[in-house]
Amino acid sequence: MNEANNTQNANTSHARSRGARVGLFAGAAVAGLLAVGALAIGGVALWGDSQKDDDGYLSTSSERFEASTRAMTSESIDIDLAEADWLVDSGDFGKVRLDVSPQTGKPVFVGIAAAADVDAYLRHVAHTRVTDIDWPQFEATYSPQDGERRPAAPAGQDIWKASAHGAGPQVLNWDVEDGDWSVVVMNADGSTGVEADISSGAKVPFLDELGWSALGAGGILVLAAAGLIALALRPPRNRPGADSPPAIAQPAPAA
Repeated sequence: MNEANNTQNANTSHARSRGARVGLFAGAAVAGLLAVGALAIGGVALWGDSQKDDDGYLSTSSERFEASTRAMTSESIDIDLAEADWLVDSGDFGKVRLDVSPQTGKPVFVGIAAAADVDAYLRHVAHTRVTDIDWPQFEATYSPQDGERRPAAPAGQDIWKASAHGAGPQVLNWDVEDGDWSVVVMNADGSTGVEADISSGAKVPFLDELGWSALGAGGILVLAAAGLIALALRPPRNRPGADSPPAIAQPAPAA
């Protein structure tokens, strides 16, 4: 009877040990995956921080946009900051910059306004909407809009939340706000044939802090995964008497 009980206890202990090892390996796998993710985020954040210009902007490359109409506009940009508006108000986060270099020899205009105001300003005016941009191989998709009316000079309109105009390269700076917005690029006199090299940038603070924090977290997770694997590979320790054979009663010596 004792031998059967000992055998059952040994089997139970072995099953528990195997289950514990499986759990440790599973925990190590999860920690390893999290470590890879954290290290990747940290690397990307530090790379992005290294790409900022002297003004702290992370920018796209300058690409050529062109249209034979009187203006180019973006699709409506819907911004809903919800509870994050405090973050925009607290510092550089949410600052956007557009660099526009005209290629027609004419003074250029670039502005940002509410989408509804842009629609009203360009109603019955031939203009071109940029509907999509493919990356990394740059390719813009355009949607021409018909119209016969010549628009009033854009710089004289009071609809713009931010704008810049003049001969040569222009820089527009905008602090992001809630709303539906459209970007407009056109010749300052409203004439046909718009062509410009455009790049956009944004201030993204905290990349350095985010990068080092993510790398630190990834390192800790790597150590945790290694520790779990080490525990899983360690041979189990036998409890005292767990595998010892049952005692056999010895006959009493003859008197």
